[in-house]
Amino acid sequence: MSNPRIAVIGLGYVGLPLAVEFAKKYKTFGFDINASRIAELNKGNDHTLEVTSEKLKEVLSDCSRPKGLYCTNDLARIKECTTYIVTVPTPVDKNNRPDLTPLYKASETVGQVLKKGDIVVYESTVYPGVTEEECVPVLEKVSGLKFNKDFFAGYSPERINPGDKQHTVSKIKKVTSGSTAETAEIVDQLYKSIITAGTHKAPSIKVAEAAKVIENSQRDINIAFVNELAKIFNRLHIDTADVLEAAGTKWNFLHFKPGLVGGHCIGVDPYYLAQKAQEAGYHPEIILAGRRMNDGMGAYVAHETVKQMVRKDIKVKGSKILVLGITFKENCPDVRNTKVVDILNTLKEYETDITIYDPWADPAEVNHEYGWESVKKLPEIKEYDAVILAVAHDAFKNIDLDSICKKNKVIYDVKGVVDRGIVDARL
Repeated sequence: MSNPRIAVIGLGYVGLPLAVEFAKKYKTFGFDINASRIAELNKGNDHTLEVTSEKLKEVLSDCSRPKGLYCTNDLARIKECTTYIVTVPTPVDKNNRPDLTPLYKASETVGQVLKKGDIVVYESTVYPGVTEEECVPVLEKVSGLKFNKDFFAGYSPERINPGDKQHTVSKIKKVTSGSTAETAEIVDQLYKSIITAGTHKAPSIKVAEAAKVIENSQRDINIAFVNELAKIFNRLHIDTADVLEAAGTKWNFLHFKPGLVGGHCIGVDPYYLAQKAQEAGYHPEIILAGRRMNDGMGAYVAHETVKQMVRKDIKVKGSKILVLGITFKENCPDVRNTKVVDILNTLKEYETDITIYDPWADPAEVNHEYGWESVKKLPEIKEYDAVILAVAHDAFKNIDLDSICKKNKVIYDVKGVVDRGIVDARL
C-alpha cells in the first residue's frame, strides 16, 4: 500500500493526535459523528487540549491535497479511503461489564464504505478476540465482503496518556498486528512511518489485544497493593510516603503511589480481561480484588475526612467542604470515570455542603456526566471546615489553604503534595 488514504474513526483523546501524525505524511480524514466536534476542529481548536491550535492548524487542509487532515462527519467523504483506523472508546456499563456498543456502531459505519483490498485497524482497548469475533462479523454483514479475502483487519492498541506532553503518540513504541502475515507487515510499516519510537509486530491480533489489556491491569494491581498498604499504615499511624521512600532505595522496588484510579484505561481495562477470563471458565481473583480495592478508595477518603472532622469537634452535617479537582488526573480536562465523584457521593450522604473547584474541568460536562456543579474559579468564601485535595493540578500549588478555611479545619491530601505541616491526613 504505497499511497494509503487514511480515515481515523473517532476524534477524541486517542484519534485526534493519531490523525494529526498521519496527516503530516498522508492524506488523512478524521471522521466523527459529533458535528460540533468537527466544527471545533476545523476552526483549529481542540477542547481536550491534546493537540495545540498551532499544530492542528498546520495539518488542516482540504481533501484535494496529497497530505493533510480533513475533518468531517460526512460518511461519503471517507469512502475512497484505503485504511480505516477505529479509535472509539470502550467503556463498561453500570455493572462493570464491557460495553462494545461504540465499537459495533463504528464497525457498521466503516462497513458502509468498505471496499475490496481495504484494511480496518482497531485501536480501542478490548479483550482478546473482539476484533475478529465481534467487529469483523459486523464489517462482513454490512459490507457484504469476505474477511481475509476481500478486506483485512489489524489491531494496534492505543497508548495515549492524556495530558502527557512528553510521551506523545509518536514517541511511544507501538504494538501492531494483522489478520494475515502480509497485512501485519503493511500495518507495521504504516505505523513505523510515523512512530519515531518504533514498533513491535505481534504474532497475532489476539496477542496484541491481550498485551494491551494487561498493561493497565498490571498498573491497577500494583496501585491496589499500595492502596491497601496505605490503609494498613494509616491504622498503624505510619506515614505511607515515608515507608515507600525507604523501601524505594532497593534497586528492584517498583515505585507506585496510593491514590484514586479513574480514567478510561486503568480503571476500566481489567474488567475487559476479567470478562474474557470468566467466559473461558476462570474466575480472576487477583484482578477483581485489585478492582474492588481501587474502586473503594473514593469512599475511603470521604470517610477518613469525616473521622478527622469528628476528632476535631467539627460538626459534619451542614459543614462546608472544598474539593480541589474533579478530573481523573492532574493538568488534564478529562473527567471520564473520575473517582473523585465517589468522594463527593459519599460526603453527600453526610449532608455536607460541597464546593468543587477545578480550573481544568468543563462545568457543563461535569454536570452532564455526574450531576454535580463545579466552578473554574475559586469562590470568594473563606470559611471552609475541610479541604480535600483530590487532584494535583499545578494551579493548586499556590493556594493558601489556611486563608480560605476556618481556624479549626481538616485538610486531607489525596495526592501527597500539600505541606505535611498543615495536613491532617493523606493517602
